[in-house]
Amino acid sequence: MVGSTQDTPAEAQVRYEVFHTDCPARDVLDHITSRWGVWVLISLRGSDLRFYELRESIRGISEKMLAQTLRALVQDGLVWREVEPTTPPQVTYGLTPFGRDIGEPLEELFDRIGRGRP
Repeated sequence: MVGSTQDTPAEAQVRYEVFHTDCPARDVLDHITSRWGVWVLISLRGSDLRFYELRESIRGISEKMLAQTLRALVQDGLVWREVEPTTPPQVTYGLTPFGRDIGEPLEELFDRIGRGRP
């Protein structure tokens, strides 16, 4: 058969070998659990925020680290980015459905820690 193609399963059915060092899912996990990744996901859980609002909500983060963290989370599909063509540009960030799904256990973890502390 010339020119035939075989259907491939949807990407949603892909299973990753997360314990393998070359697994792409490990990069996503590294970004989520990085020093600032968790804080970005938690900060965006309530509403979409502009860059400066995120910077103000996460005390101690530099603009450079926030930009790097956001870039990685956008690339991983956890956060979306919208640029309004104004001068200066206004950039807004929010959680994608995947980011909300990942953020739920983090939110529960933060709640449990808060209840457990005297």
